Amino acid sequence: MTSLTRLFTRKNALNHTRIETGALAPLAEGEALLKIRRVAVTTNNITYAAFGDAMQYWNFFPTPEADWGHMPVWGFADVAASSVPGVEVGERFYGYWPVASHLRMQPVRVTERGFYDGAPHRLALTSAYNQYTRCSADPAYRAADENYQMLVRPLFITSFMLADFLQDNGFFGARRLVLSSASSKTAYGTAFCLQSAPEVERVALTSPRHQGFVEGLGCYHRTVGYDALEAIDPHAPTLYVDFSGDEALRERVHRHFGEALVYDCFAGSAGNTNFLRDTGLPGPAPAFYFAPVQIRKRNADWGHAEVNRRFNEAQLAFIRRVGDAGAPWMQVVEHRGFEAAQALIGDLHAGRTDPLQGHVVVLD
Repeated sequence: MTSLTRLFTRKNALNHTRIETGALAPLAEGEALLKIRRVAVTTNNITYAAFGDAMQYWNFFPTPEADWGHMPVWGFADVAASSVPGVEVGERFYGYWPVASHLRMQPVRVTERGFYDGAPHRLALTSAYNQYTRCSADPAYRAADENYQMLVRPLFITSFMLADFLQDNGFFGARRLVLSSASSKTAYGTAFCLQSAPEVERVALTSPRHQGFVEGLGCYHRTVGYDALEAIDPHAPTLYVDFSGDEALRERVHRHFGEALVYDCFAGSAGNTNFLRDTGLPGPAPAFYFAPVQIRKRNADWGHAEVNRRFNEAQLAFIRRVGDAGAPWMQVVEHRGFEAAQALIGDLHAGRTDPLQGHVVVLD
């Protein structure tokens, strides 16, 4: 009988994990068993886990214990057994998995592109996270790029559509973009996508320890430490793109740029779950950017196939730049096994990882 190994995470202490192993019962009709091969574990996973139940994060792969969750991650898995036509043993799929050896699924809406998990508990969740892409039918898939695809794709769709949203709105009249947490992959993915927009200056805000890394990326016009924010000329029309969620930093931005601040775009937070509270700041109210809204707009403007074509082309270019052997923006670090995943999650939670590194856990 196949055994199932799972890594559980304590919801209110994310650096506390435990490994559970048990037997897997035989499949029922309409089910498939997927063997999870490799997954990416990133700071984003820790961020979403911190938001916890508010984002329904723990609902994708529920556990029988209220205090312990099963962390979802992006990665690749192979079909180990199946009673579902069109989901064949040996096929490889990309999608959202738990940190586990296997996942029992109920594939529905099976097409050449892939399937959705029709498990009852997932029907009320965001459908994009329930979709599993057949690698053999994915034009963006390259076997040699699996690690980069896992690490980049979930973030790059946000970057790509955010860059498009800003351009689509004429940067709200700004001539300068100021991006906080500029060392984050989503931030520099956005800057990468805007390299062909000469009408705006891209200014990176980052911590002193990440300043050298950010300067080396080459996708920002200049890099400024958080302590030097007030040295930026406050007169040019400025758009703030916030990846930090730092309320004190937001207040400094609003007060420094004053009337020159034309838009405050909150694009996600690495550490603040109280995002977009009304703190009575002068200037434009912070506006939450939500990628699916822009995706829907572009699907209507261009059609789904053209949106996919443009995204796949941009993603491939980004992966090529990120993995450039001569001057990589990311060094992939592979960790093997569940104990290694535990140590990695602890390091990510404590902020002990290098922004140059992307982390993959091999579960074979």
